[in-house]
Amino acid sequence: MTNFLPESASFAKFIGTLKGSSVLVLGHRRPDGDCIGSQVAMTRMLRTQGIKAVAVNQDPVPRTLRKFLGDTPFSEPEGIGTDNYKIVTVDCADHARVGEELKIRFPEVFLNVDHHVSNTQFAEHNFVLPDASATGEILAKFFFDSELGIDQITAEALYLGICTDTGQFCYSGTNAAVFEVCRRLCLAGCNPSMVAHELYEREKPGRVQLLQKFLASFKMEFNDRVCIGHVRESFYRETGTKPEDAENFVDYARSLEGVEIGVLVEDRCGKIKGSFRAKDKKYRVDLLAKKFEGGGHACAAGFNVTIPLEEFYPDLVEEIGKHLEVVQKEGF
Repeated sequence: MTNFLPESASFAKFIGTLKGSSVLVLGHRRPDGDCIGSQVAMTRMLRTQGIKAVAVNQDPVPRTLRKFLGDTPFSEPEGIGTDNYKIVTVDCADHARVGEELKIRFPEVFLNVDHHVSNTQFAEHNFVLPDASATGEILAKFFFDSELGIDQITAEALYLGICTDTGQFCYSGTNAAVFEVCRRLCLAGCNPSMVAHELYEREKPGRVQLLQKFLASFKMEFNDRVCIGHVRESFYRETGTKPEDAENFVDYARSLEGVEIGVLVEDRCGKIKGSFRAKDKKYRVDLLAKKFEGGGHACAAGFNVTIPLEEFYPDLVEEIGKHLEVVQKEGF
């Protein structure tokens, strides 16, 4: 069978050099499905090769993703020992994405596997493939090509990453190769209906109430081409929810007919976390996020700023307007 990726042999070689080492597999802050799925898969694969590996996150694993951990060893930063660790990052566009504490403690990254177009190539060895739909897709292809271990938990973790980062196989990055990888993952033991149930059929009443508040906040800009919604800190208190419960809310803003860019702005006592989603790669929202020191994908990106929402909103609208003019005049 033809290999999925020409980089697979190099990846396997670097994995081989980790034997005898203690490895930490780091993901990004506020982990999503691709982050957790990739951490689970990478950690489990390393352990099948006799490598002592543990996954570590700055932030807790979201409730809806805990089912996918299985018996994979996960740790919070304070639970890490003092070993001389080799560091592997997955689904992180830059070193800062792992969180300030982990970045300071582990300034050197051995291996970086990612699919963000904005990746800064911050590791000693970088496998960054922006055309991939998910980091989980990259890892699945590497594992299959190199005949590295894929048990049922690993297969479902990789499928989780692909499913979430393709928007349930709806985004433009979904292609024949994605479905072929998922077919192989199903043969390896993945149960797609279980993954869908855990992700999309376990809603809490509070999250639905939070969504109601988010939908009620929608503002349409630029002749209804842009939809911006916000979530305030008070919304979480009123609904008994947490920031993780607003995951994927931005997709509702993007889903409206005629909307080209959807925006979610979370206001946490003056600290803003923003998310952009576009319907077409030509809108390059990663470059729009870069205006606010953020980044991401051509169709999905995020940023963080420290400024009250009322002050930030006019700046946000202004930058979006400038960006749309550039897209119209020059393209990318």
